[in-house]
Amino acid sequence: MARFDGKAVLITGANSGIGAATAKAFGAEGARLMLTGINADEGAAVVAEINGAGGDARFIHGDLMDRGFREGLVDRTAAELGRLDVLFNNAGVGYGGTVETMPLENYHRVMTINLEVPFALCRAAIPVMKAQGGGAIVNTASELGTVGTERSVAYCASKGGVILMTKAMALDHARDGIRVNAICPGPVDTALLYQTMDDPNVEAEMVAGDTPMNRIGEVGEIAPAVLYLASDEASFMTGATMIVDGGATA
Repeated sequence: MARFDGKAVLITGANSGIGAATAKAFGAEGARLMLTGINADEGAAVVAEINGAGGDARFIHGDLMDRGFREGLVDRTAAELGRLDVLFNNAGVGYGGTVETMPLENYHRVMTINLEVPFALCRAAIPVMKAQGGGAIVNTASELGTVGTERSVAYCASKGGVILMTKAMALDHARDGIRVNAICPGPVDTALLYQTMDDPNVEAEMVAGDTPMNRIGEVGEIAPAVLYLASDEASFMTGATMIVDGGATA
């Protein structure tokens, strides 16, 4: 029996990167998946791969900046899948800049997608999980929620917020049978990594060289951490931050 047979899982930012890799891993473990993302073609391709391998996935195209869209996701998932066992708040954005140079609209987008959206989805998911006797929430934070770096003021602030929101929610809902944990990836080979770089070819090499393992991580190295935190194997873990960063913050 697979770890997630019959479990209903909602994943944001699932059309590419860590979200897509994690969706495929959940699908291979028997989960029934509701995926969402901003790129419909990529999302359809992820669903086709999962279902083609015998999984059970569907995709909702939408922009999480749309308050109505994000506030309806949990209800739609519960209606279509009959329950919600795992919420993986994975969608994220990042823009480079200091507090002097970052346009306010970029700051607001980062804080909305990275911090307000997980809050809104947890707010909707927790009553559903309480009613069914429990569940697991995994939030994507970052190593940059634990340490700072140059020209990433909004991203660092948002991911630091995710970590402390995770801890606070874990304390609030431990007695409801709901576990809330976070993963903190380091530099991973995704579009988000290169989004804040002026010269990705040069800067990516520098980032890899600054990592003790002397390389950038792969999305397939993050997905197992998410599945572990969502699974019964982590039944005594809540309020934890699992750092997967090649030793960067060590």
